[in-house]
Amino acid sequence: MEENILEIFSSIQGEGKYIGARQAFIRFADCNIRCRFCDTRFQPADCCQIETLPGTGVYEKLPNPLSVKEVAKRIRAFVKPVQHHSISLTGGEPLLHARFIRALASEVKAPLFLETNGTLYEEMERLLDVVTYVSMDIKLPSSTGKPLWEAHERFLCLLRGHDAYVKIVVAENTEEEELQQAVQLIANTIPQMLLVLQPVTPFGGLRAPSAGKLLRLQAQAARTLPEVRVIPQAHRMMGLL
Repeated sequence: MEENILEIFSSIQGEGKYIGARQAFIRFADCNIRCRFCDTRFQPADCCQIETLPGTGVYEKLPNPLSVKEVAKRIRAFVKPVQHHSISLTGGEPLLHARFIRALASEVKAPLFLETNGTLYEEMERLLDVVTYVSMDIKLPSSTGKPLWEAHERFLCLLRGHDAYVKIVVAENTEEEELQQAVQLIANTIPQMLLVLQPVTPFGGLRAPSAGKLLRLQAQAARTLPEVRVIPQAHRMMGLL
């Protein structure tokens, strides 16, 4: 089995609940939605950029697509000399590659950490037994141009009992009403779920929310959910991938 992989590298998790944890990252190509704030190259590429040794920033290129065994071999080379918390499956949208991920899970021993836009619930259901951690985005209509509430609700229902959290990227144009709708959706499905509000890294014409607006959004969400944190993209601050 083969897939188009964009990058394989070792870095820290720069977002959400496990911020600062050392991870080996596998970045998949393709995405099923297009967010205005997305600054990630996710189109398929002829070659995959692979870090030669973890944390060195030295890369080589291998022609795509890559096999499960090749990707697993590279990941094992990372986690053997340096302790890693988990393997981050990111993108793009990794759940577009669910069959590849299931095959990969049988080839590596480190836990799998899924970073997902939270819309492909059927694919998520097929991987619940092999994915340890889930970072689920809720995409607001102001960022995608369309509502995704039904897909997000069905996805959330699958995460009961899982080590998971929800992340929402907020910008200056984020409407309090749409955020509250997302908060209520979480409360109605998994009331104890951690919510992370992530101020957007300015891109594509979007501006980060003011400090006042960010604190107001957090206070609004905290009236409904027990734990709401504001966490920016730390890896961007440090110049890391």
